[in-house]
Amino acid sequence: MSRTTRNGALAASLAAVLTLAGCADTGVRGAGSQLSIATLSYPQSLDPAQAVGSSLPFFQAAYDTLLKREPDGAFSPMLATKWAYDAGGTELALTLREDVTFADGTAFDAAAVKANLERFKKGGGADAKWLNGLTSVEVLDATHVTLKLAEPDPAMLLYLSDAAGLMANPAAFAKGDSLKTTPDGTGPYRLVKARTTIGTKWVYERNTGYWGEELPYKDLSISFFDNETAIVNGIRTGQVNAALLQNADQQISVESDPRVKTTRQEFDFQGLLLFDRDGKLTPALKDPRVRQALNHAVDRKTMLATIRQNRGAATGQVFGPDTEGYEAKLDAYYTHDPAKAKGLLKAAGYPKGFTIKLPRISAIVNDALAASLATDFKAVGVTLTWDDLDGGSAVQKVFTDRAYSGMVMNMGQASSDWIVVNELVTPGAFNMFGTTDATVQKLIPRIRGGSGDEAKQAARELNRHLVEDGWFLPFYRMSYLHVSDGTVRITPQSGMAVPSIYNYAPAG
Repeated sequence: MSRTTRNGALAASLAAVLTLAGCADTGVRGAGSQLSIATLSYPQSLDPAQAVGSSLPFFQAAYDTLLKREPDGAFSPMLATKWAYDAGGTELALTLREDVTFADGTAFDAAAVKANLERFKKGGGADAKWLNGLTSVEVLDATHVTLKLAEPDPAMLLYLSDAAGLMANPAAFAKGDSLKTTPDGTGPYRLVKARTTIGTKWVYERNTGYWGEELPYKDLSISFFDNETAIVNGIRTGQVNAALLQNADQQISVESDPRVKTTRQEFDFQGLLLFDRDGKLTPALKDPRVRQALNHAVDRKTMLATIRQNRGAATGQVFGPDTEGYEAKLDAYYTHDPAKAKGLLKAAGYPKGFTIKLPRISAIVNDALAASLATDFKAVGVTLTWDDLDGGSAVQKVFTDRAYSGMVMNMGQASSDWIVVNELVTPGAFNMFGTTDATVQKLIPRIRGGSGDEAKQAARELNRHLVEDGWFLPFYRMSYLHVSDGTVRITPQSGMAVPSIYNYAPAG
């Protein structure tokens, strides 16, 4: 799961993993004319105000964003042709394309940008908080608009290339919930409702009036599968052209198959997010030495080998390799050292350890992971008890009731330092008790509003502080595998587990 904060965002991300239901389409695709993508999750609505990163391809087909994010994370023109910040970083001026219309002939213009951004901010979607700092949108003329921010936001360009930048026809806003099932955008495809079965398969056909460069496939379909075994079978038989495999066993099963083409990407990290650093539920966690002890207790290399079959990289940091704050040496900051862990616990006043209860959602924490973590903790005197939850009860108990001191999660590692900070360090779903300290308070403003070098240095200092202080307990970054039936070339997308729809092309 990636880029989720606050309670609503977490509910959306858990839903993507935990409410999988339905059946997969099995019609054979014609290579070259139609691209068929398999997925393990899907959006509950096609209204862009509800869009989240994990389901972005469903929206990219029908909607353009203001900026386009290239595979390497760079930004290029899309509906906005130019952009520039003022000296203080609190005003972002956009110049818009003049030759774009929605399906009903309505012109895309600055008024449409204003309407969409204001609606996204107030729409209650999982990523609505991205625009919390947007104080107003000023329309200068049809092709010029200025976004005014309460404070500098280093991730704003990324937001405008993602869910917040999706532009729908404002005429549809007065039609109730029509956008939930009937997208109305300027994108390269149109949804074909007659061939679409919500929850099973979504079919799009080329928008013949598209303003931009034609994508290589005439038709695009995205089919939901409830397990990766079925996806692999679909790839092997040509029923599916492309997919993402997260399960290590399924990755291994296809890598020796000459019919399947693969591309590896390291993206999510899996680890224990410690919420209770103030010791409100588990008093021991207030002491940094206890959090450091837990980090030394975990045998990351063995976990990676047995649980992920070495498909990934052990890490002790939440900043990913694409960020400025990442430091390779911090991956190995915590060695597996039970003796040192016991010493730290004793020094903190817990020579006999303590008990910690964590929620367990089987789709995230399988039996092997649950047993491994409990065994490692037990070896240093800490008793871990698991509280089994389903997806619905997890959101309530973890994020509303705040009933646990932490949670094992799979988290996407964004390419933006500010997104990492805003998700995990500022108060919100993953810092639900609002933990902070003098170092954090000093560095966050420098990351938010500093110059390039100043922000980079501050991000690295913050990352080191979080690691040394044991704010989190990451296990490893996970390697995912993009697979195709041999007819498709897939380019991974920086900052996203799933590729953008622009990242597929015929092989050859």
